[in-house]
Amino acid sequence: MAQNGKDMTFYDHLEELRKRIFIVGAFFLVAMVIGLFLSPPLITYLQNIPEARDFPMNVFRLTDSFKLYMNFSFFIGVVLVFPIFLYQLWAFVSPGLVEKERKATLSYIPIATILFFLGLAFAYFILFPNVIHFLSELSERLNVTEQYGVNEYFSFLLRITIPFGFLFQLPVVVMFLTRLGLVTPMFLSSIRKYSYFGLLVIAGFITPPDLVSHLMVTVPLFLLYEISIWISKISYKKVLKVEREMQERWGKEDHERMSNKQ
Repeated sequence: MAQNGKDMTFYDHLEELRKRIFIVGAFFLVAMVIGLFLSPPLITYLQNIPEARDFPMNVFRLTDSFKLYMNFSFFIGVVLVFPIFLYQLWAFVSPGLVEKERKATLSYIPIATILFFLGLAFAYFILFPNVIHFLSELSERLNVTEQYGVNEYFSFLLRITIPFGFLFQLPVVVMFLTRLGLVTPMFLSSIRKYSYFGLLVIAGFITPPDLVSHLMVTVPLFLLYEISIWISKISYKKVLKVEREMQERWGKEDHERMSNKQ
């Protein structure tokens, strides 16, 4: 990898990585401080949504309120710092890319950010209400009274929503790795059944053990994988086109050098 026209040593890479991690960490601390101010109104809003009104939320431990407060501050920090993290990741790998690849991969940042929020929205507006409905019906069938701690309720909410923000990054990750030449659409197609199995396992960890909730998670993940293969094909064609253009340019340069020598 080169930077400013110079080859970077292993220690240069470590120093650059340390710099990027420090920047992300600094922005994350600032984002968490912002989260300390945004957490109370956000928690109040989430307590007043229809799904939450039917839940008698309680505090069972002295530290529950503080734990909930810090969890939401952390969550807000993650959301706010996510675009910064993507940019710093791009800045770390961009010196090893050609100019066209730099511009192309830089455009992934807004796409990845949009997908991140789409993942959160899908989990919050579609998946979470259905999971809550299933759990409430199960409690009624078992003739048990629902008496939840506020910390458990919101921890469950964050545990469902946050992973989907990152899972929805799959198409962008595949597109990025294809641009770098690390994966190909042929490879992704060849490991489809293994990938499906891995996605099934991930869906099992996220959702309760009922078929409807599991399918609500699994089907979108399968679709994301297929979209990723399709995107990889497009990116792969662009990579091949860039390689052909570079070979033609090098061929012309070699021909001109040979002509000048003669």
